Amino acid sequence: MARFRYVAKNMEGKVFRGLTEASAESSLQQQLSDQGLYLIKAKSAEPLRGRRSLQPKQLSEFSRELSILLSSGISIVRALEIMADEEGLSPQIRSVYADILTGIRKGGRLSEAMEEQNCFPDLMLGMIRSGEGSGTMDQVMRRLSLHYERDHRLREQVKSAMTYPFVLLVMSMAVIILIMTFILPQFEELFQEMEQLPAITEFLMAVSDFLITRWYVLLLVLCFLAAALRIIFKLGAVQRSSGYLKVHLPLIGKLNKIIYTARFSRTLSSLYSSGMPIVQALLTAGETVGNLYIEEQFEQAAALVQRGVPLSQALGEIDGFLRKLSSSIMVGEESGRLDSMLDSIAAGMEEEAEAATKRLVTLLEPVLICMMALIVGFIIIAVMLPIYESYGAIEGAA
Repeated sequence: MARFRYVAKNMEGKVFRGLTEASAESSLQQQLSDQGLYLIKAKSAEPLRGRRSLQPKQLSEFSRELSILLSSGISIVRALEIMADEEGLSPQIRSVYADILTGIRKGGRLSEAMEEQNCFPDLMLGMIRSGEGSGTMDQVMRRLSLHYERDHRLREQVKSAMTYPFVLLVMSMAVIILIMTFILPQFEELFQEMEQLPAITEFLMAVSDFLITRWYVLLLVLCFLAAALRIIFKLGAVQRSSGYLKVHLPLIGKLNKIIYTARFSRTLSSLYSSGMPIVQALLTAGETVGNLYIEEQFEQAAALVQRGVPLSQALGEIDGFLRKLSSSIMVGEESGRLDSMLDSIAAGMEEEAEAATKRLVTLLEPVLICMMALIVGFIIIAVMLPIYESYGAIEGAA
């Protein structure tokens, strides 16, 4: 299955843009036809060879620089020329800037030139289209810069908080491997002199022997499992089930709900503030949550909003967000300040996500230490048990 970006229209002439999977363009056309849409344009959304999607930090820097230059009265072409000539740019970023500049010089819009690169998110492309239509490109780019800067900060906070548990886990595994491959073999001669070893000792020595003599088999098995899991987790059904578990597991489920709520609120606030219609903004923001189980619920939510149901009620039906989101949006709808309310929700959720991450790490540390203690304790018992039994047998014979 390949991914396609498409532009389509319905019978009333309303334009729809989206990203979907299909085996071929003809299959995509049939899919849209079943939905009452007529395909206008479609192109592959697979990344260009050697080119990856830009990270939030890179998107923030791009938006901030372009916003500053456009606010100074410089044309988009000249702004991109300046940005492409900056020192310290990676070859990929410089290539992206140069290709965007080429597309604009050919007469295309900035959003079209960026879309051709297949490395910019739909959120950014949608907001830039809105800015091109309203003539507020500098404001839109400034808003995008803040959005991706906050997104990058939230991601870094989560990564930083998880660094210590990850290091502790790696060190624990290294200590266990060291014991199994270097320390346990020292007892092999002693154990060979004993007639009968306890079952746990025999099992442990067999594992130790396997790690020493056939470590490559374990390495091949781990590589195979990693590749198989990578393929399996790309399946839609598996991603859907995984997404469900992420928001319903004890402890970590609450943290994920906070993160998803903060990400969605920030995205919807940016889209709505840029002038994008609420239904389109809702669908676009839903695609940025990062959880397929939640994302698939947005079609129903968008349909409810189209029928006149309040946004707060439609979002209240989505499983995976905190209830605080719908109640806060209800206040914003009643006061007529939905954009500022969404921004406030996102800021509050980001602070809660940071605090919840720290609490989770605080719980993980003793759990990992206890797991390591149990494993090492098991190894010590397996080693000492036959020695203790042999001493007992000697004393009984005496």
